[in-house]
Formats: sequence, C-alpha cells, structure tokens
Amino acid sequence: MSLLKTTVSAAALAALAAGAAQARDEIRVVGSSTVFPYSQAAAEQFANNTGAPSPIVESTGTGGGMKIFCGGIGEAHADLTGASRAMKASEYELCQENGVTDITEVQIGSDGLSIAVSRDSEHDWDMTKTQVYLGLAAEVPVDGEMVANPYMKWSDVDSSLPDEEILAYGPPPTSGTRDAFVELAIVEGCMELPMIADKGEDWAEENCARLRQDGPFVEAGENDNLIVQRLNADANAVGIFGYSFLFENQDTLKAVAIGGVTPSFDTIESGEYGISRPLFFYVKNAHRGVIPNLQEFIEEYTSEESMGPGGYLSERGMVPLGDKKREQERNEAIEAVNMEPKAS
Repeated sequence: MSLLKTTVSAAALAALAAGAAQARDEIRVVGSSTVFPYSQAAAEQFANNTGAPSPIVESTGTGGGMKIFCGGIGEAHADLTGASRAMKASEYELCQENGVTDITEVQIGSDGLSIAVSRDSEHDWDMTKTQVYLGLAAEVPVDGEMVANPYMKWSDVDSSLPDEEILAYGPPPTSGTRDAFVELAIVEGCMELPMIADKGEDWAEENCARLRQDGPFVEAGENDNLIVQRLNADANAVGIFGYSFLFENQDTLKAVAIGGVTPSFDTIESGEYGISRPLFFYVKNAHRGVIPNLQEFIEEYTSEESMGPGGYLSERGMVPLGDKKREQERNEAIEAVNMEPKAS
C-alpha cells in the first residue's frame, strides 16, 4: 500500500474502529450515472486482478451521491462518490458538518454531453446552443419579453430545423449531467442572444436555467439506458446523456451536431465540441486502511491501464486527461491529498 499523506481525526478513527469487527468486506461507491460505468469497470477489473470482493457500485445521480457520501463516517456510509461536476460549496459544507473533513477530489477524465437521436431519423441534426435553449427552456424571449416557451416544433424555433415535435428525454434535477447541460447548453445558449448578453451572466442564470415542464422535455430518471430505449422507439425524439452512452450505442444512435461539431474523443479533448465537462470521484480518506482494499481499489481506478490513453475507461467512452494532469491526479489520489475547501 502506498504511503498516505493524510491525517484522520481521533473521533473519526474511533467511530470506525468501533465497528471494525463487523466492517464491510465490500467497498461502496455511489454517484453519477455518467461515472457509474467507469466505476463499475474499475470494480470488475479490481476484483479480477486481486480476487477481493468486487466493490458495490450504485447509480444515484451526482447530487444524490453527494448526500450519501457526506452523510457521515463509518461503515454505514459510502467510501467513494462519482460526480459529473465538481462538488458544490453547499455539499462540501454538508460533509464538514457530518465529520467528513478529509476528502480527496480526483478528476478521472472528461466527457462530452451528447444530444442524440435514433439512426432511423431521416434528418441530419445540427443545432446551435441558442436553438437548444429556445427549444427546451421554460422561458424564452419573444418580442423582447421573457414568456413561457411557445415553441412546440423544432421548426418553430428555426425554419432550418426539422419539422418535428419537440420531445427531449433528459436527466432529473439530482443529476450532474442535468446541471452541466443547463450550464453549458441552456444558459450559454441563452447568453448568445444579444438581448440577453447585455443583461449579464447572473441574470441569465436566474432567468434562463429552468427546463420546460409542459411536455416537450421529459425527465427520464438516472438510468441513461432507458433514454436509449426511448430514442430507439421514437426516431425523432432527442436524448441527453454523457458521451459514453452515445459511444456504446452508436450502432443505433447518432449525434446531434452542435454548431457543426459532433462529439468525439478528439473534439471533446480539444474543446472544439462546445458541451463538454470534467468527471470526478471523491474519496473519504477516513475509510482508508479501515474498509478492506479501499486504497488498492483507488490505485486500480487511477492506474494507467484504467484512465490512460487506450485504457479500459477510454474503451467505454471517457476522454483521458493529458499526461501531466493525469499523473498529478493519480499521485494526489494515491497519496490522499485533502481537497481545497469549496468557497460559497
């Protein structure tokens, strides 16, 4: 086991030691539905390599995972949580309040947020962020005033778009994918409108960020595979999820281009594809050395065979970090470097 550069409070150690005789044999991982397949792959590889029990991986959504992870110290609480966005200041404060005071933040790679349709769709889909905003936001500007979204067809948004009913399946509010989509596509698309740009980012975040609740946008839960199934049943519905799910289902799905650029490993890594984000996991350092095999699992998850170019995570659609950044994240993960506080 690698030397840990971390200290754990006496209270946290005592809490863990009290239950050590009945300590879990399995590592418990919660969090993002986008990070779920990566954590699951690392868990399977770890079990195959070591013969140890495979970590239990649950898809709870980023927000749900943070609540579970920050719930406290001890075997009743999760050891890691995956996240498709960085931990929020409010979540960091919740952790601190519940004694989860020593946390390592690890960026494992990058992901593009994909908008996809069935390959059976006869249209060549290409939208701007502004068109995405106008189709899916709860309120949009009409004649200089913000009003409830009146657009029911994509062609109502812009005559260049398909003459099809707007129907988009996407993640629920607990999902980091939803948070990132709203920030990177909806709010940024809103701000590209001249009348909104003049009002500033704070105004846009306050007035543009709500998604429709009148039918055209459907919350499809944390299981992205359900979105894939619904797209295959409706050729002109669109779905919103991480690039890995498009990558894994490219035999039946195709990407909606954003500003003429489709998501790929190259366009996401370069930033050319405009809807991309970092992916993380967070480690509860008080559990290292108490929950069996936790340190070894972290070493597997951050290994070159896992998160490096050509590694088994990239085979599942994750875009690897650059060499220097990847080595930094690996070292901090293995050495249990405590994350910087999140300011509110």
